[in-house]
Amino acid sequence: MRIRRTTTTRGVMTAATMTAALALVLTGCGDDGGGDAPGQGSTAPSAPASPSAEDKGETRPDTAAGENVDPDVKLAEARGQGGLVLVINEVKRDSGGFLTVQGEITNEGDQARTTSAWAGSEVNIVNKNPNSVAGATLVDKVGKKRYYVLRDTDARCLCTTAITSLAPGKTAPVFMQFPAPPQTTTEVDFNLPTFATTSLKISG
Repeated sequence: MRIRRTTTTRGVMTAATMTAALALVLTGCGDDGGGDAPGQGSTAPSAPASPSAEDKGETRPDTAAGENVDPDVKLAEARGQGGLVLVINEVKRDSGGFLTVQGEITNEGDQARTTSAWAGSEVNIVNKNPNSVAGATLVDKVGKKRYYVLRDTDARCLCTTAITSLAPGKTAPVFMQFPAPPQTTTEVDFNLPTFATTSLKISG
């Protein structure tokens, strides 16, 4: 089972924590009507933002994306606000029952763009995963279920975090892990806040 973690949470997750996290996520990963994210409007206390790394004055995203992914493969594209473009390079099932989506976001506009909206609107998730892509969702229209990015028992997502800003012409690699839909599901709709919805074909 290949589970990518953000570099800010370098400790290896224990079996007990993973079991609890999966139990929590898999019981609430989907709904029959594709409704809003669970826990939206929560008033959980804020967690301090993760410190960002600096490289020649530019903020680098905290990401484990890009491993064994061919950037020249373009499975789907979604346009966002202010000239942002999301390209999906890989949508793959892992042996442990996960679905990993990897891609990159490029700022084709003429101004730097903030990324805070990509974390979604679920307060506890936003607080624990600042400037992340934790707000991404998958919708299985045939199975009538919506899937949310996996998170551990501390509400930290299995996704890219700390993308604090994207300057013009810059690209940020991103990844997200979801509970895998049934094997009979071969196509899902993908959405990241502020981007158009796009259809993804699942491999593996």
